[in-house]
Amino acid sequence: MTKRATFAVAACAALMPALPAAAKPGALAEALGAPDDLTISATLRARAEGIDGQFRPRPAGNDSMVSLRTTLAIEYDAGPVRFGGELWDSRAYGEARTSSITTSDVNTVELVQAYARVELGDWRKGAKGGKGLLTLGRQTMDIGSRRLVARNRFRQTTNGFTGANLEWTTRSGTRLQAFWTMPQIRRPDDAPGLQDNKVKLDLETTRVRFFGAYASLPGVLGGTLEGYGFRLAEQDGTDRQTRNRHLWTTGLRFFARPAAGKWDHDVEAAYQFGTARRSAGAADVTDLDVSAWFLHAEAGYSFKGAWKPRLAVLFDAASGDRGKAGRYGRFDTLYGARRFDFGPTALYGALQRTNIVSPGLRLEAAADKRTDVMFSYRALWLESPRDAFATTGVRDATGASGRFAGHQVETRLRRWIVPDLLQAETGGAVLFKQGALRNAPNAPGSGNSLYGYFDITLTL
Repeated sequence: MTKRATFAVAACAALMPALPAAAKPGALAEALGAPDDLTISATLRARAEGIDGQFRPRPAGNDSMVSLRTTLAIEYDAGPVRFGGELWDSRAYGEARTSSITTSDVNTVELVQAYARVELGDWRKGAKGGKGLLTLGRQTMDIGSRRLVARNRFRQTTNGFTGANLEWTTRSGTRLQAFWTMPQIRRPDDAPGLQDNKVKLDLETTRVRFFGAYASLPGVLGGTLEGYGFRLAEQDGTDRQTRNRHLWTTGLRFFARPAAGKWDHDVEAAYQFGTARRSAGAADVTDLDVSAWFLHAEAGYSFKGAWKPRLAVLFDAASGDRGKAGRYGRFDTLYGARRFDFGPTALYGALQRTNIVSPGLRLEAAADKRTDVMFSYRALWLESPRDAFATTGVRDATGASGRFAGHQVETRLRRWIVPDLLQAETGGAVLFKQGALRNAPNAPGSGNSLYGYFDITLTL
């Protein structure tokens, strides 16, 4: 790692505050003397990270930065209606002028949530009927596996949506959800604005609409069955160009959660169709027929005894584009999260659910209630040799560089320094480039990609 990256890690560690040996949940609300019907919480995360041997064709070959993410959430319970809001402030410092940072890293002083949440049905203890929530306004959402719709955790910024979201849960545990939203467009989205941490409010517009339905049925063959259908419809605005995506995404998921001494599984598949353009360029006005897909399959076993290790076999695949006239085959992951499947994002983020075929292994273990570790390995291929591999931007339009891309190794260590209050996390990934990632015409002439990070999170 570069000297700049090493210095950034040390600077982040120096941000660790001196805290008492124990803390109670809801420390901020308790310190402020908040009444029972007012919930107040906050987080502060400081992270240092660096990458050597960039895999992207254009950004800095080596880069590092220190980032800060602060959130403040307040909710007032007025009986059957709750009113809430959440402020996010995400900033980055010290990155290279040619850094790869995007709106996934910087979004300053933004009211991501501002909602009214209405309780529906019977919420009494032991009630025989179902219960639901209707959320109106700005909000974040986690749906199903979070692979297509998610409130981001590792990422510095999060997806936000403005609209209506209805959730209903029956007494038997069946969950139904329907929503209509306008995704929040994070700003600023230009390089100077991002690097200056400029304050510019996000916006939503009816020119970008995202809606759909989701259902979860427990007790199916010892697991849970989920099904969903999502619609994304966007069009160009007077000052904003888009790929004019009009996509339908339908999918099924069948999973059983990990448990000591038992096998678990997670299988999810989705198909995407509709129309889209290859780029958001003003000159690109050709709508192409979309036919794309993704698949995730995972089987794991959790051992009993010390450390409670879980070993899982993984397989992920998603379609790429083959460049055929009038057709487009690159899968769009919509508003999903990827860190839990594919490794760190931020300055790294090499892998994604698009143009990839990747088997792998993951080993997780917990030394105690405060410490856990993870190690994973993946082999990497392109689903289409003519398309850019995952999110690297490396592409050989002729397909002559082949399908093999290399290997990725990842590790992570987390430790609660003060339970439920202060957590430290460190980890990294190495991308061993081979085949297409070395031989494609626009592949950078750097060596293997080495990424590392350290962060400290205070939760109040």
